[in-house]
Amino acid sequence: MINIGNYNILEVKREKDFGYYLSDGGKLDVLLPKSMTEGKNISVGDKLEVFVYRDSKDRPIATFKKPLVKVGEVGYLKVVFQTDFGAFVDFGLDRDIFVPIKEQRFKLHTGSKYLFYVYLDKTDRLAATTEVDDYILNALEEGKEYKVGDEVVAQVYGRTEGGTVHVAIDGMYKGLILPNEYYMDIYPGTEMKLRVKRLYEDGIVGLTPRKTRLNEREKIQEDILKYLKKNGGFMHFNDKSKPEDIKATFNTSKNYFKMALGGLMKAGIIVQEKEGTRLK
Repeated sequence: MINIGNYNILEVKREKDFGYYLSDGGKLDVLLPKSMTEGKNISVGDKLEVFVYRDSKDRPIATFKKPLVKVGEVGYLKVVFQTDFGAFVDFGLDRDIFVPIKEQRFKLHTGSKYLFYVYLDKTDRLAATTEVDDYILNALEEGKEYKVGDEVVAQVYGRTEGGTVHVAIDGMYKGLILPNEYYMDIYPGTEMKLRVKRLYEDGIVGLTPRKTRLNEREKIQEDILKYLKKNGGFMHFNDKSKPEDIKATFNTSKNYFKMALGGLMKAGIIVQEKEGTRLK
């Protein structure tokens, strides 16, 4: 049986001007176009490892090219085209993968990348869905070890009504960001640099976009100084400002903001007034 959307070891049965027909011994033959065999010496009787997919005419095609993802895997893929019926994503081969409207759990944007799970639909064609949670691995169960403080890259694939963000570390392992750990808008498909903050007993990794306390303070101090210089050396923010106003402008909590202000005051760079803060 030939596995569409996966690697197969097939035997070269016959050669034509335009390519080679491969078989696993069954009734279905697969075409390996000569345009995909440059630099390879192929003879009838050879056994080849090839990836098999269907072309635009639904014919099974073999290739030596390596796709970004195969059936049964999750991949971080770019949306290249959209129609009223669904979207198409690039997975590294000549044919793009279709994502039906019913398999889109959030709005997709052409040119953006998202996590997709690739499967075979009822017609034996490659298809994809944004419903990936069941296919993201548990780090603990897979023997993957993370330590508190580790820096990782992860892709966002969901968010609960309460604001918890679900991510896949390296596109593979389950992680989450609690609502009190971020102060910016986060959308599905966003790739983020994160830090491991907690390891839960169930194997899910707790993450934060915040830097260490010292690095976070330095970043906020830089943001404050840029804001002051941009606004003539004065801002209507001080350690009495409302947390929601600080969050909206500086993407941080009031506690971290006050810590950053204190460091700048101690260094003699700023002075706080009743109306706000001013550069010295």
